[in-house]
Amino acid sequence: MKQNIYQYRLSVVRTMLEEWQVDGLLVTSPANRRWLSGFTGSAGKLIITADKALLATDFRYWTQAAAEATQFTLYKQVSSQEGGEAFIRSAGITTLGLEAGHVTLAEMEKYRQIEGVTWKPIGDELEQLRQIKSEEELQAIRAAAHITDLTMSQFPKLARPGLTERQLAWELEKFMREAGAESLAFPVIVASGPNAAKPHHRWSERALQIGDAIIVDMGAVVDGYGADLTRTFHLGGEPDQKFWNVYNVVDEAHRRALMEMEPGMLCREVDALARDVIAAAGYKEQFGHGLGHGVGLVGHEKPQLSPLAPENALLLEGVAVTIEPGIYIEGWGGVRIEDLVLTTANGVEFLSQCPKTPVIGL
Repeated sequence: MKQNIYQYRLSVVRTMLEEWQVDGLLVTSPANRRWLSGFTGSAGKLIITADKALLATDFRYWTQAAAEATQFTLYKQVSSQEGGEAFIRSAGITTLGLEAGHVTLAEMEKYRQIEGVTWKPIGDELEQLRQIKSEEELQAIRAAAHITDLTMSQFPKLARPGLTERQLAWELEKFMREAGAESLAFPVIVASGPNAAKPHHRWSERALQIGDAIIVDMGAVVDGYGADLTRTFHLGGEPDQKFWNVYNVVDEAHRRALMEMEPGMLCREVDALARDVIAAAGYKEQFGHGLGHGVGLVGHEKPQLSPLAPENALLLEGVAVTIEPGIYIEGWGGVRIEDLVLTTANGVEFLSQCPKTPVIGL
């Protein structure tokens, strides 16, 4: 990414220090650390003040940090197990904010033992800032979505009776990596038959059978940014009426949300666009998760499209978000359809392009 994006992000955080009533901010969460600095290593802390940007990491990453986080001054820790007191004192400040949602009780006890430093918890403001994606971020997300589309298109060619969920999940993972994914956003989900009633079933040794409904959910990662895509398939023959009834309700809910959602709506209202369709069809209790979530450096980011979202949470423009209604019936199976889209002033731009063709002929 261009270095000026990190300069801009630092300037935004610095304008918030006065609002938070702190002299500086300690950043420990990996996603926020990377978003603010560009540093991709697995260990490190940031301190941002009005005139300093400091990055502490250990010997393994000194060269990498100097190359990636050019807006930051490198503080060389002896080891990753250091408590960080010397680093914190090097900032020369007495009131320090920290990410309350990313600090363990044990870590907080260590911080409190540092004399002369007052700690103030900061909420999810950095996560809120990360919602709106830059062009560089969108380029990575689009590339990840493209690989995910290509991989999902292989499933109808791979799925055959007798193959296990585990075998198919591995074939999909291999294809993603060979197509250019640096990693997976989450373990591939292949949920067949009654396992499809479990929204986050991973895979098992169950062998596919003719007549199975199969939920497949996956996401490639490119340059740290992930995608997320779900399709539901029916293996062999003409699906029975129950499958089509459930599939069509989910498809209608999916289409309605995509057509009517727009920036400025409450996140709860976006969720209701699909939830109301499912409830009206008699499946209210079989749709137990939110309609969608943001996607970026973390698989589940803000915003949260859910009836449990904060009452005043709005869907913003420029957000990469999933739309994934589903119906899950214990003992039978389930259906979920998910696309990744970008919110725009005119509605949504599809980042997912994989067609929805549920029937796998044999």
